[in-house]
Amino acid sequence: MSGETKTNAGSAYLLSQTKDMSRDFSDLSNTYFFADSLVSFNTADGTGVVEWKRQQLMPRQAFNANTYLHQPLKSLDFPDTAYPQDPQLKFTVVPVNDRTLRIRVYTSPVTPKENDYESVMLAGQPQYDGSAWTVSRDGDDIYYKSPYGELEIEGYPWRLILRDGSGKELTHTRVWSDNDSTQVKVAPFSFIKRGSDNSRSINPVWSLAPGERVYGFGESATPLNKTGQQLNLFVTDPQGPETPDMYKPVPFFFSDRGYGMFMHTSAPVTADVGRSYIGANKLFMADEMMDLFVFFGSPKDILGAYTALSGRPEMPPLWSFGTWMSRISYFTEDEGREVARKLRANKIPSDVIHFDTGWFDVDWQCDYEFSPERFRNPAKMISDLKKDGFHISLWQLPYFVPGNKYFPELVEKGLAVKNGNGTLPYEDAVLDFTNPATVEWYQDKLGKLLAMGVGAIKVDFGEAAPIEAVYNNGRTGWYEHNIYPVRYNKAVADVTRKVNGENIIWARSAWSGSQRYPLHWGGDAASTDTGMEGTVRSGLSLGLSGFSFWSHDIGGFVTSTPEELYRRWLPMGFLTSHSRAHGAPPTEPWLYDNKEFTDYFRKCAELKYSLMPYIYTEAKECTETGLPMFRALLVEFPDDRGAWSVEDQYMFGSQIMVAPLFENVGSRDVYLPGGNNWIDYQTGKSYAPGWHDIKADGELRCIILVRDGAVIPHVAPAQSTDRIDWDNIEWKQYGTPSVKKGKIFKPGMSEISIVDL
Repeated sequence: MSGETKTNAGSAYLLSQTKDMSRDFSDLSNTYFFADSLVSFNTADGTGVVEWKRQQLMPRQAFNANTYLHQPLKSLDFPDTAYPQDPQLKFTVVPVNDRTLRIRVYTSPVTPKENDYESVMLAGQPQYDGSAWTVSRDGDDIYYKSPYGELEIEGYPWRLILRDGSGKELTHTRVWSDNDSTQVKVAPFSFIKRGSDNSRSINPVWSLAPGERVYGFGESATPLNKTGQQLNLFVTDPQGPETPDMYKPVPFFFSDRGYGMFMHTSAPVTADVGRSYIGANKLFMADEMMDLFVFFGSPKDILGAYTALSGRPEMPPLWSFGTWMSRISYFTEDEGREVARKLRANKIPSDVIHFDTGWFDVDWQCDYEFSPERFRNPAKMISDLKKDGFHISLWQLPYFVPGNKYFPELVEKGLAVKNGNGTLPYEDAVLDFTNPATVEWYQDKLGKLLAMGVGAIKVDFGEAAPIEAVYNNGRTGWYEHNIYPVRYNKAVADVTRKVNGENIIWARSAWSGSQRYPLHWGGDAASTDTGMEGTVRSGLSLGLSGFSFWSHDIGGFVTSTPEELYRRWLPMGFLTSHSRAHGAPPTEPWLYDNKEFTDYFRKCAELKYSLMPYIYTEAKECTETGLPMFRALLVEFPDDRGAWSVEDQYMFGSQIMVAPLFENVGSRDVYLPGGNNWIDYQTGKSYAPGWHDIKADGELRCIILVRDGAVIPHVAPAQSTDRIDWDNIEWKQYGTPSVKKGKIFKPGMSEISIVDL
């Protein structure tokens, strides 16, 4: 979080505030330990020992400037024979594959066993293959080398240096001698022992090169290049995605210099990426150890390596790629049926009707039962709508207010998160997904709805798992808060797959590992031009953090969307992997009392349904590579330096580029990367690479371009995805004919097929 976090005696004023862990590393009551020298290293098993020098913070006055400096500290611990002045502690280096190393640094002589608990952030235990790496020693320095990267462990002062396969330095951990004067002091790699409770936290500090650009860290609406920013990686409900706080922080990033890092921790992290000092990337981890996976390569290489560890999604069902029609909220069976009738009457392609917060008796109080007064026969409604090509999605949340009928049962059976006294930390009962009995209870409730025919469950909230709590697995909220969304996502995805055989949810909160359970949407965006801009950046940033599938509320959520903004937002919304119209009513186009707008909405939906063979094929590739459908230009064009600066355009898959209109204008500046021309999808005009002021001349208020030479499969638009005629695909070639083959993935296929054109 950039800016100041308001605190009261060091604690955040508000429960929903993120945690700024950098503050702990400027606290005069803490003891500081700095990595100093290599004591030993066994090249056979990658185990070493580092000596850490004990220091303290001391106030310093320089004329009228008051600051503080670190100074050596003589230990006064008693008995002095029991506690080392300068501890010597273990670290390990293990090659994972030819592009990946795992580096662990410990702050205690008691190290956790790797299998002590199942890490929900990983797709499974990493399979270690060090065959591509050579390990050598030169005096006190150790070298790990593969064709793609190199790690040097410098003996004194102890530091880690990353290089690419050609030997070019990419980054290094900072040491005291990197400071060039007494006026600017950047504390190097360290850990602290807090004076308040003797707990430990670690702070690896990496160098930033001039002009270096850093990407990732989750779904953030701030500029994609995170250099110069401070981000609190702490799952929160920011009341909208336009702030630096995130529903979906992810402890992963990569640099344009060719390296990436995954901080394998669920504790809060504050990443100061050149904000407090332009030459330092400070990773303030509230964890007692650093468990870091380091990757080498291009953005595609790094995203592929990261998602190979943390997991990739299985293919979502075809119907989920269709139109989701929703608002907050449809309250009755009649409303749901009428929306479905109007969609078909207006010939708007659609596959999902979503019932939000009001399908049970009391709005917002989920009891997993359709209101018997407002839903005469929900099973028949679901069956009837499914015959007409509609799936049903239902809202729910994991919090139970005292007035909820399940509240007493959850407390009595111990299914909710507890505080240190064994009671509730909140007034609400919060489901404890570390408790197998809770998961069984919860999945039983959802399973009955899914067995009734419901297609998807909206996995709302999940950002408020109590920090000051003890979970059933024995861990505290300090380590469970951030991975609560992953456990929550998994519980819903698992029961949906068990009952329906489909890997689909609709979730808001996330952490590393949640990408295995598609899909996630961008939360409560503002219905404004800047809300639209922030939505694009959020989706691109999440894609750069390992998420293949993502959606958002077309038009924004907070207030009813002005028609002019809705027109500009709709093409972007349908050129996203998953498309949902949702928010404050009206969201249904016919309620704008304008037949022309209903026709326009239909054309936008038909665009997506006609592109469904392309979308479905590209989505399949994303499940195999870990790449995002909603893709920053830099991923496809890493050698084009201009592409790294563009954050208001995106690639929709690998062949189509989208440049939304963020204001009520007729044209906009568009950057066209690469060495080939680009073809306007709507007008057929051709543009050379570089910057252009392009008019939105087509029917749709958006600029859509296709790579020169691309072959895009199309079908006739259908009213629902189950009615698409996959046997009559039209292959459209754009620009210069060059490609002789196309690729296609159809429902029922196991792999992408290459076809002769």
